[in-house]
Amino acid sequence: MPGLLLFAVAGFAASLVDGALGMGFGPTSSSILLVSGLAPTVVSASVNLAKVATGVVAALSHWRFYNLDRGLVINLAVPGSLGAIVGVTLLASIEGATLRPYLAILLTIIGLRILVRFARPIEAREHHLSPPDARGKQTLIYDKSGVSAAAFVGGVTNGMIGAWGPVVTPFLLHRGVRPNYAIGCVNTAEVAVATTASFSLIASLGRSGFNGAVVLAMLIGGAIAAPLAAWPCCCSPTHANWPRGPDSVPRPGCGRST
Repeated sequence: MPGLLLFAVAGFAASLVDGALGMGFGPTSSSILLVSGLAPTVVSASVNLAKVATGVVAALSHWRFYNLDRGLVINLAVPGSLGAIVGVTLLASIEGATLRPYLAILLTIIGLRILVRFARPIEAREHHLSPPDARGKQTLIYDKSGVSAAAFVGGVTNGMIGAWGPVVTPFLLHRGVRPNYAIGCVNTAEVAVATTASFSLIASLGRSGFNGAVVLAMLIGGAIAAPLAAWPCCCSPTHANWPRGPDSVPRPGCGRST
């Protein structure tokens, strides 16, 4: 019972961080689960399965509020899924005791990456959507260089420690993608990446690579934290450097942005 409570706390903390920052579910929950003594393979499979469930809900929400670009989602999901297979292969082929300190170092680097993301200013783009074509369709305008490579690296880290958003989201923001599109597309592509990682681990390790009680406890803790995680968006103004226009979609419950 105390172990399940710890896993629920991991889901609660991870959901709280992820809801407030738009990233960090994997690194936060992985850190707590690794400290609890679970094997790295079990941690990765459990975290990724939990991310599949939460990711589907997030993807539907972003689709509802037009925070998605189909081309960008595909450009992230395909190389990200390939990277997840590489990460899972590394994780399954190395002894857990040998790998644990290296995963701790990688988690520390990802944590610093999150801090750097909020310390660096982001260059604003006045126009982030192309003019409508003959069918009225608009496409996202951003610097596409290196996006597939960043998604592949994010897939590798996701397969190992569940870290996808902290690698990919800051990269997209500094390539000129608006925050709502960056977070929406990354969260949506994460469903494919997390599904690939979790089921690849389960296929290679069998039932020993999956603990249903851990996933369920994390989901319960995450569900409790979700409403609390929405509170910062009500009290925090959006970044002053980002222009707003008629295409900006207000988030429910967040009040008027400044």
